[in-house]
Amino acid sequence: MLYKTIAKPVLFRMDPEKAHHLTVHGLAAAAKIPGMKAVMNGAWGAPRSEQLATELLGIRFSNPVGLAAGLDKNAQAVEGFSSMGFGFMEVGTVTPKGQEGNPKPRMFRLPPDEGLINRMGFNNEGTEAMAARLARLHSRPIPLAINIGKNKVTPNETAHEDYEQCIRSLYAYGDFFVVNISSPNTPDLRELQHGDELKKLLETVAGEIGRQAQRDGGKAKPFLVKIAPDMTEEQLEYTVHTIQESGAAGIIATNTTISRTGLTHSNAKETGGLSGVPVKERSTEVIRSVYRMTGGRLPIIGSGGIFTAEDAYEKIRAGASLVEVYTALIYKGPTLLKDMNNGLIRLLQRDGLRHISEAVGADHR
Repeated sequence: MLYKTIAKPVLFRMDPEKAHHLTVHGLAAAAKIPGMKAVMNGAWGAPRSEQLATELLGIRFSNPVGLAAGLDKNAQAVEGFSSMGFGFMEVGTVTPKGQEGNPKPRMFRLPPDEGLINRMGFNNEGTEAMAARLARLHSRPIPLAINIGKNKVTPNETAHEDYEQCIRSLYAYGDFFVVNISSPNTPDLRELQHGDELKKLLETVAGEIGRQAQRDGGKAKPFLVKIAPDMTEEQLEYTVHTIQESGAAGIIATNTTISRTGLTHSNAKETGGLSGVPVKERSTEVIRSVYRMTGGRLPIIGSGGIFTAEDAYEKIRAGASLVEVYTALIYKGPTLLKDMNNGLIRLLQRDGLRHISEAVGADHR
């Protein structure tokens, strides 16, 4: 209630990117105050329930709702976000070298559509800065995924080298990795989703993870591939087949869309990736297709337009084992996690299911 009546009106009067940075820096600062993480967890934290605890990728998740990449690009507020009730979180997208990203303004709200358009362009401080920051963490309170990409100036022909460098620099600090080849805001990046370039890129990532695991004497950490919602069914089928063959542990479906169908706000004219409610149906369609194409054998993390427990449950029944939120957090505030997890428990009870895993892909059975 405080978010809707006090914080949100203030933040929504600010430039979206300034509000974004204020939120991240505020959470980072709050986590450093003795006792504040416990206070945040008490106020916002999701209920602990064995019904929602999930084992996936060899990792235990206390609940299936995570934070998508893009909010904490530089891993500045890992402890703060970890105290909000997320089951896991992504940091990044990070590139080998720091870069400014695209010219400002580059983030736009669409309140009546409950959407957000961004054309940030992988603005981040680079792998060296992220590694130093993550090295200072005493522990990873929740599973941490590192979302990796290529620098804008790197041609697609050598893009695999950027992803390889990201793994090499950050392998010690992530529980799993996400290969981002689907942002619409880096020129030609989405071309990496198809053809021999995708095969070469994923072989390179798998090879570097294998080398790092051998060096550390441990099991290779999993990596997933984040795909766009704007592919044709034929393109999607080829991409999914290549991902399966690569040794990737799963798929994140989906990134933002370049579609503008059904929007009412004047900011719809802005270029960039659209997230939020307008991408909800398409991302769920992609989840259904990927689940069907893989026979449910390749884990899926659902992302796109998840604002309620019902939205999350729909994606889970379509085939997602975990889900992620981002835009909903901006529109609904930090009580989102508690509301969503409580709602998931009620939906399981309604359907006579004992555990969230029973709901995964239920619509296909």
